Amino acid sequence: MYEKFMKRFFDFCLSFLALVLLSPIALMICIWIKCDSPGPVFFKQKRVGRARNLFDIYKFRSMLETTPSDCPTHLLKDPQKYITRSGRFLRKTSLDELPQLINILLGHMSFIGPRPALYNQDDLIAEREKYGVHKYRPGLSGWAQVNGRDELPIIEKVAFDKYYVDHCSLLFDIKILLKTITCVFRRTGVVEGCIQQDHVTIEQKDTYSGDVKSL
Repeated sequence: MYEKFMKRFFDFCLSFLALVLLSPIALMICIWIKCDSPGPVFFKQKRVGRARNLFDIYKFRSMLETTPSDCPTHLLKDPQKYITRSGRFLRKTSLDELPQLINILLGHMSFIGPRPALYNQDDLIAEREKYGVHKYRPGLSGWAQVNGRDELPIIEKVAFDKYYVDHCSLLFDIKILLKTITCVFRRTGVVEGCIQQDHVTIEQKDTYSGDVKSL
C-alpha cells in the first residue's frame, strides 16, 4: 500500500512544498553560478529510472563549461581544476542536487530509493536487474548512500539496494532521510576524483562533467 500509493503522494506534496519554500535559496544559487563562471545554471544528464526507462536528471552546474564533454569526473586528470568556486560549496553541501526536486515532482524520482545509475553504468544496471531494483523509482538519497555512498563497490551498493527493495516502508524511509541529513553535514562517504577497488575504477561524486545544456 505504501509503495504503490502513499509514497508517490508524499513525494508529490513534499517536493511541491519544498520547491516553493526553497525558491529564494535556489534563486540566489542561480545568480551566484551565473556570476561565478560563464555557462548555464543547470545541467542535465541521462539516468536510469523505474523499469529501466531513461530520464534527464537535473542539477546545478558545479563545473566549468570548458570541462571535456561526456567525460566522467573520475577520469579527468585533475577534476579539482574544473570545479568552480560556487561548485565547491554546492558539492560540499549537496545543494547541487536541489533541482532534483523537479524530478521528484514529475515522478521520475522519489525522495528515498536506489540512487539512479548513469545510462552507461552497465555493470551496476545489470547487477540491479538481477534483484528487481528497477521496479522502484530511484531516489534523491537511499540506503546505500547513508551506508558508504562513494566508498562502496558495486556489489555492496546493490546489496544495500536489494535490502531497501525488500524492506521499503514509511518508517524505513524516515530513518534513511534522518541519516541522510547527518551524512550531508558530516560529508560521510564523499570522495572526489577516483579510487581503485578490485582493480576497477569506481565513479565518484555520482556526476558527469559533460552533457551540459541550458535550461
